[in-house]
Amino acid sequence: MESVLWVFTLCIMLGALVGFMAGLLGIGGGLLIVPALLYLLPSVGVDEAHLPHVAIATSLAAIILTSLSSARAHYSRGNIPFSLLKPLLPAVLLGALASGFVAQMVPADDLRRGFALFVILMAVQMAYPLKAESQRSLPANGLLFAITLVIALLAALMGIGGGVLLVPLLSFFGVQLRQAVGVSSVTGLCIALSGSLGYILAGWRVEGLPEWTLGYVFVPALLGVVMTSTLVAPLGVRAACSWPTPLLKKIFALLLAIIGLRLVLA
Repeated sequence: MESVLWVFTLCIMLGALVGFMAGLLGIGGGLLIVPALLYLLPSVGVDEAHLPHVAIATSLAAIILTSLSSARAHYSRGNIPFSLLKPLLPAVLLGALASGFVAQMVPADDLRRGFALFVILMAVQMAYPLKAESQRSLPANGLLFAITLVIALLAALMGIGGGVLLVPLLSFFGVQLRQAVGVSSVTGLCIALSGSLGYILAGWRVEGLPEWTLGYVFVPALLGVVMTSTLVAPLGVRAACSWPTPLLKKIFALLLAIIGLRLVLA
């Protein structure tokens, strides 16, 4: 029980960091939550065979509230073009829901290393973002559905909301950045909800999970993160108005690259 309380306390601090960085840099929390949980969860009895699955599932569940808050803010500002969102949502829900069952078929070491490589790629994207191309148009709905399905599946497999993938894609095809971020806020919420449900169902009857788990979701870590992440996020937004954000993004990208390399070499 002491180890559970210790992880809960650390996740309260983790949630504060996640919320601040989300507000400051506009990033999803999964890129920080998953690596932290990979180190913390063994102390509460999560074995290596289930460790990445529990870390990723808990991360997805934790970003539901932050995604909801972001989606509401963008909706109030008119940043969500529903004509664009409509063809994306079925692919998002299907891809995210399938993620928990797909993850069950992936060995734990492969899933951990896959996440590590993904983190490194996101570090490169953050340091050297993809340039928008206003002359391009969005692909046909069928191709857009397939691309979005893959993005949702990958995002939920990695325990993130998907904005780091979807926003550059939409911007590349000429969607205004504020609308791309607005669409991403809604799809991120759907990925978090549907992906969490997929991991809960996939892990419901799995043996060897510790107490306090709901499927693959470790509830004390979830509660610790959400207690502070949504409260601290406005402070990050305020800091973004005066701090050198481009420089901070490059510093954070370097941190992500180091985290990714450590996970690859672990």
